[in-house]
Amino acid sequence: MATYNIITYGCQMNEHDSENIAGMLEALGYIHEEDPWSADLVVMNTCSVRENADKRFFGVLGQFKKVKKSNPDFILCVCGCMPQQPRIVEEINKRFSWVDIVFGTQNIAKLPELLNLRQKTGKKQRAIVDNNPDITEDEMHPVRMHHHKALVNITFGCNNFCTYCIVPYTRGREKSRLLRDVVCEIEELASDGVREVMLLGQNVDSYKDALGNSFADLIKAVNGIEGIDRIRFMTSHPKDISDEMIECFKTCDKLCKNIHLPVQSGSDRVLKRMNRHYDRERYLSIVDKLRSVCPDITISTDIIVGFPGETEEDFEETLDIARRVRYDSAFTFIYSAREGTPAAKFEDKIDDETCHRRFDRLVELMDGISLEKNKEYKGKVMKVLVDGVSKTSDNTYSGRTDGFKLVNFTSDKTEDEIVGQMVKVEISETKTFSLEGIEVL
Repeated sequence: MATYNIITYGCQMNEHDSENIAGMLEALGYIHEEDPWSADLVVMNTCSVRENADKRFFGVLGQFKKVKKSNPDFILCVCGCMPQQPRIVEEINKRFSWVDIVFGTQNIAKLPELLNLRQKTGKKQRAIVDNNPDITEDEMHPVRMHHHKALVNITFGCNNFCTYCIVPYTRGREKSRLLRDVVCEIEELASDGVREVMLLGQNVDSYKDALGNSFADLIKAVNGIEGIDRIRFMTSHPKDISDEMIECFKTCDKLCKNIHLPVQSGSDRVLKRMNRHYDRERYLSIVDKLRSVCPDITISTDIIVGFPGETEEDFEETLDIARRVRYDSAFTFIYSAREGTPAAKFEDKIDDETCHRRFDRLVELMDGISLEKNKEYKGKVMKVLVDGVSKTSDNTYSGRTDGFKLVNFTSDKTEDEIVGQMVKVEISETKTFSLEGIEVL
């Protein structure tokens, strides 16, 4: 039997795309192989949000040339966000011409056809579609990473065009699935043992299906599905989040008390230049509403340091908003120019030394706040949905709280008994990025 492996870079959208790709390959008879260097077919699902992702991808891609030479029947596929950029496809064709199949984010369902053509004709296949109007999610049968959790796309693409972001160019214009289709999918997932769903979209708050249903309507509908215990979503956009959606944290008991709310910068001047369509006041008012409705809510964010033209005053405003919001965690990045975006043409770049100095200050602040907030959980008993054996120890399990806190804990139960179950854990130790404890009955 032929074997496959998928190497995934990037966000949850890419992870779910990889689940769908795995489903198609297994439907064709392929068996998963843990080691990519031993597989008969490898799919590299790429991300293009930051330059480092590009470098990592090309570095790994080059290593597969030896595999191809030693095994002419080996098939290598490249997909995801990077091939949606013509310059990337051109580079693959020029420097990595031995790659068998290249396709993009918007025609994943064509993989079986492309694979068949490659094997029948012996010709390399290239298939990139821009702004595909067809949503094929209902035709997919993903191989989930967890039996008890599932990723569910509710929108595709993005209409925001933030000046630093390549996503609208790689994922196309925004499209929303029908509410009834999403609900039907989640009902089937619940019947298969799924207890937690993550609703995915580049901007979930702008969800609006052809029948006029809003994101809040969707959350309320999913909240009524029997068997589902937890609802999560990613990602929110401050310009679109509604009071009705915020109210769901109070009225929908299955909606997890956690939100990822990217701020990107605390400076109104920088936010305007980023084309974010909100200011500090608007952002902080959203945080106030969230905490008014749900005092225990945990909040994470994204912050970019060193955006072109960022002054010391702008950066201090970013530090200030971080202190005021007191995020539970933050994904912090040094600005990375993406060819094809407006910001890539801005001439007032920030030098590397300044960027790294500001980045280090921000990380130090955020790590301190995260640790302080985690210390508040010591001695408390938390409900944890168990994901599996901890990555750091074979003798402990790991899972997430309602507020998305990572918990590593010990238990007398076996892996078969505990994974996918909701357990109570008493927190005995707190760290910057995780909590530790022991299961209590």
